[in-house]
Amino acid sequence: MNRAAKRSLVDIALDSLGRQLADGRWPVGSRIPTEPELAEQLGISRNTVREAIRVLLYAGLLEVRQGDGTYVRAIVNPGEAMRAISRASLREHLEVRCLLEESAARLAAQRAGADDLLRIAATLDTLARQDDDTPESYAERDIAFHLAIADASGNQALAGLYRYFSRAVRQSVQDSIRDEALPDPDFAAHAAIFDAIRRQQPDAAGNAAAAITRPLLATLDQLLAAQK
Repeated sequence: MNRAAKRSLVDIALDSLGRQLADGRWPVGSRIPTEPELAEQLGISRNTVREAIRVLLYAGLLEVRQGDGTYVRAIVNPGEAMRAISRASLREHLEVRCLLEESAARLAAQRAGADDLLRIAATLDTLARQDDDTPESYAERDIAFHLAIADASGNQALAGLYRYFSRAVRQSVQDSIRDEALPDPDFAAHAAIFDAIRRQQPDAAGNAAAAITRPLLATLDQLLAAQK
């Protein structure tokens, strides 16, 4: 069998195993079938199954327990998720920003402690700087501000997702600033989010966050519609 054909069979095995993991056929913590059983199930050789499993081990989805078998460690491949994010459009990035930043602001208004408020205030101060106002610099400072709010939300999953997504968000912020047709969020708009969080007003905090992201999204929709 040539290398191309073998690679194709490995891809087929990966697709099949990935779907079964995602569908919950083997829950996290459970042991998957042996290589001979998988080879029979998929109708391919044990060597091909072994290569596919190695890929899934490297991706962190499976783990080998010596003398006991191969177990499911996770059902979602972070590499695939990151690639999907990288392929997403500016519109999709902004839409996710709306969801994450509004939710984080609301939760932070309910849960932020004194240390959280100090950190958010410190990142807010950097947004008022005028000495280095390039799109790249502003995007970094904007991300730091929203990350501080996400951490203050008290929800580790939300904060982790926002941090994981920050590279895509950073690019969308830069694209927004470079495009003169999109409205630029100003310091006052960010200060309104912090003020609502400080006053423990979840609805006001969420609305203040939406006041930044929603106009960007609406304007972008108009631009995209005009291009059709």
